Amino acid sequence: MEYEHSAEIKMLRQAVREFVDKEIRPIARAIDEEERVPFETMKKAAELGFLGVPFPERYGGLELGITGYCVLMEELNRVCASHATIIGAHSQLAAMSIYLGGTEQQKETYLRALIEGRKWGAWALTEPNAGSDAAHIQTTAERRGDEWVINGQKMWITNGSFADVIVVFAATDKNLGARGGITAFIVEKTMPGFRVGKVEEKMGLRASHTASLYFEDCRVPAENVLGQVGMGFPLAMRTLDIGRCGLGASSIGSAKEAFELSRRYMVERHQFGRPIAEFQALQFKLADMAVKLYTMEQIVYDCARRVDAGQQATLESSIVKLYCTEMASQIIDEAIQIHGGMGFSRELPLERMYRDARVTRIFEGTNEIQRHVIASELLKQVGYKVRLY
Repeated sequence: MEYEHSAEIKMLRQAVREFVDKEIRPIARAIDEEERVPFETMKKAAELGFLGVPFPERYGGLELGITGYCVLMEELNRVCASHATIIGAHSQLAAMSIYLGGTEQQKETYLRALIEGRKWGAWALTEPNAGSDAAHIQTTAERRGDEWVINGQKMWITNGSFADVIVVFAATDKNLGARGGITAFIVEKTMPGFRVGKVEEKMGLRASHTASLYFEDCRVPAENVLGQVGMGFPLAMRTLDIGRCGLGASSIGSAKEAFELSRRYMVERHQFGRPIAEFQALQFKLADMAVKLYTMEQIVYDCARRVDAGQQATLESSIVKLYCTEMASQIIDEAIQIHGGMGFSRELPLERMYRDARVTRIFEGTNEIQRHVIASELLKQVGYKVRLY
């Protein structure tokens, strides 16, 4: 099973697969155990152009759209979710926000550097008291002359411990909230008043660092406003619409790997004098896994095509995020069951995949929030507006 793509996308898949198998697979277990960011492989990914897959060639990208980006995420997550998460936060959140909302000068200065891997990016929306309730962030930004002064705290920020460029969302008018009161800023780590806090100790994605960020009278030049003042929340939501499509593709990668490991193991493993592939209970598990994978691929790449065609995909991307993250967890869980005790052992990658997959139902909008978005979009189609904030 593999979704049919253009020749260009097939070439990209082959290139990423070779890179993953040669460079990432040999270190995937070690970097998880050491909780070490794999800068050496990230640099190689940049050299191969993988940090710029969806972006136009004029900024140094490969111009293969969100479809290409989804293939990249799928192949990376097949072997190492931490690599996919680092690149996702860098390219699909930080760089994409700058591409969607930035001026030409900002794109030349920051987007190009991110695509080429000269700078690393992070995306800072979540706060201690504003996760799912992102519309009510407490971090503030106040205009003072030619600068904006940011005060507040962000948490659970992927790449936050080492990022050179951070897209930060702050309240510029708390009375307006999401409807015109939140602004996005491009913050450099060297700007006065910015510092990195605690790096979290996590259950999974342990080679992907997640940190708290502090802004204490952090001074940001006025030209670093990203998009229009007060329009940060729509920019964040538009970015997440695209990012959720990529997260669905990542889920395909880990689910495919779990499926392939299970299929081979069922043929190799013998019990009661015959391969366990002959047991109907396990055959049905394999069949159910295949059905889920087929469905995941159809909805992810349908969503990607919509985005590449310039169509709104809020409903579709939320469906993708919800369905694919839940199905991937189920498939990996069943793969562990098929492998029995070996599946629970750290000798196989399944236990790491199981840990890594759990957070996908939480970040980029919890699956409970996705259900709200889906219902809201469906009711909007018949003229009823649901409000959460």
